[in-house]
Amino acid sequence: MVESLNTKVDLTARGISYLGIGAKYGDIMIGDRAFEFFNEKNVQDYVQIPWKDMQNVYAQVKHNQTLGRRFKIQTTAGEFDFSSKEVGPILKLIRNQLGDEHVIRQIGFWKQMGRTIRGMFQHKNKTR
Repeated sequence: MVESLNTKVDLTARGISYLGIGAKYGDIMIGDRAFEFFNEKNVQDYVQIPWKDMQNVYAQVKHNQTLGRRFKIQTTAGEFDFSSKEVGPILKLIRNQLGDEHVIRQIGFWKQMGRTIRGMFQHKNKTR
C-alpha cells in the first residue's frame, strides 16, 4: 500500500488522470504537503506532487467564463493532466498553497492555432 505524503487532507474528489495512454479513474487528494492521485483499480499506480515541486497550474476556462473540468499541473519533472467535476474547489485549494500568480488560465485551442499560423508567416529579423 502506498503511503500518503499529506498529514492532513483538505479535499478528496473523484478524478481522472491522463498520464500515459488512456484515462485512469481514481481519487484526487489535496492536503497540507502535496497533490495526490490514486488509481482506483491499481493502488500501485499513483501520482504524488509535493507543493514545492509545482511550478504552475493551467485551468481551462470556456467562452462563457465557466471553468472546464480539465487542468494541467506543470512541475520540475514534467506536465500532468487531470480532470474532475469538482475542479473549482480543487483549484481554490491549489491557489491557496501556490499563490494566485501560479494558477493560470490555459490558452484556448483556436487562439493557439492562430498564434501558430501567424508564427509560420512572420518574417524573422536576421542579425548580422
